[in-house]
Amino acid sequence: MNRLLGAVEAPLLHMMTLNVRRPMPSLLSSPSDRWARRRPALVSMLRRESPSILCTQEVLPGPAAEIAAALGPSFARIGVGRRRGGRGEGCPVFFDRDRLEPLHHRQRALSDTPDVLGTRSWGNLVPRIVTVGVFRDRTTGARFAVVNTHLDPFSARSRMRGVEAIRTEVRGTGLPTLVFGDMNSGAESDALRALRAGDLLTDTWTVAAERVTPAWGTYAGYRAPVRDGKRIDVILATSDIEVERVGIDARTEDGIAPSDHLAVHAALEVPR
Repeated sequence: MNRLLGAVEAPLLHMMTLNVRRPMPSLLSSPSDRWARRRPALVSMLRRESPSILCTQEVLPGPAAEIAAALGPSFARIGVGRRRGGRGEGCPVFFDRDRLEPLHHRQRALSDTPDVLGTRSWGNLVPRIVTVGVFRDRTTGARFAVVNTHLDPFSARSRMRGVEAIRTEVRGTGLPTLVFGDMNSGAESDALRALRAGDLLTDTWTVAAERVTPAWGTYAGYRAPVRDGKRIDVILATSDIEVERVGIDARTEDGIAPSDHLAVHAALEVPR
């Protein structure tokens, strides 16, 4: 199976986002959802695609270690769990150290007390976080920021307040910035419109020079993907970033889906 975007060579960077779906007890999951079944498919996909940056959601410590091993020894990660002490499920960002130099990073709670991990506000039942990293492209010298998140699926108020916090993070970087995540809301929802308001961010899917796949709905739930369905998993970019190709990977690995979500990819160039 070929790479979804084909060869991505400098000055382009290959970016990818994926909700990997946390492992669940067997009694609470269908056969398609079981981690033991999905893990080899996820590993195969990651080894084939090998993005420069992989932003992930719903990642527990065990799967995080397996993702890192699949990507290879040149990869490192930023981001820990969303609960106090960095425990539990997180939104880690994996990056290729051969291509990218990490300059600094931070993780904040999406709450009224963002510096205290594990805190909840705004109606979400579990803590929500944002992981922020700043990188330098070793090949081009370009500096840019990455923001990765997983917004609440139940509370519209929480999603809107999370959007406000993300916009503050983007404005604060002072750099070309990319926002990745499972937004639990479609690309034309109130939350995503608010996130893009005022031309702060653009949807890489709509501004790309080429779309290599249909606009699949990104929450497939182990079923056949829906053309022109809800794109709740997105890659957004500030307008100074040039997007060459994008795609949503609906392929399976020998009939097995790596996750209940589909991976979203972009090949793009960050200004120097």
